Amino acid sequence: MKKKRKIKKVLYGILDWSRVILTAFAAAFIVSHTLIANAQVPSGSMETTIMTGSRIIVNRLAYIAGEPQRGDIIAFYYPDDGKTIYLKRIIGLPGEKIEGIDGTIYIDGTPLMESYIREETEGDFGPYVVPEDGFFVMGDNRNNSMDSRFWKNKFVEKSEIVGRAEMEYFPELKWL
Repeated sequence: MKKKRKIKKVLYGILDWSRVILTAFAAAFIVSHTLIANAQVPSGSMETTIMTGSRIIVNRLAYIAGEPQRGDIIAFYYPDDGKTIYLKRIIGLPGEKIEGIDGTIYIDGTPLMESYIREETEGDFGPYVVPEDGFFVMGDNRNNSMDSRFWKNKFVEKSEIVGRAEMEYFPELKWL
C-alpha cells in the first residue's frame, strides 16, 4: 500500500509540474507571436542608433490604435522578397514627395531635420511620391544602408510592418 501511495504522489507531482511548464511555454508562445518580437540586428545600417549585434524588442501592437509616424524605427518584411525582416526608420509618409539633393532630404520641398544622422548622405535620389498605405524608410547609417532608395519596390506597405522597435536590451538597455 505504501508503495502505491508513493507512486501516486510522484505521478501527481510530475503532472502538476508538467501543467506549470506547459502553461509557461504556451504563454511565451502567445506573447512572442502576438505582443512582441525579439530581433537581433544583423548589419550596420542603423548605426549609431542601434549597433550591429544588438538585441531589440519589437512591439507588434504599436499600430493597432495609431498610425506609423515619421521617425519611428520599424521591423517589416522586405518589399522585394516578402520574407526577410528588416529594421529601418520611417522617413516618408503616405502622400508625401521625398527626394535627396546634395546630402539633404526634402519632404514636400522642405528640408528634413534629423538629429540621429551622424554624416551627410551621399548621392541624390527621387523624387518619389509615397503611395497611400506606403512608407519610405531609410537606415540611420545612410551611406551603409540598403533601403527604400535602392529597392525595386521602394515602399513598405502598412500591412507588411511587423511592429515598432521599442527597446534595445543587449548589449545595453535603452529605449529607442
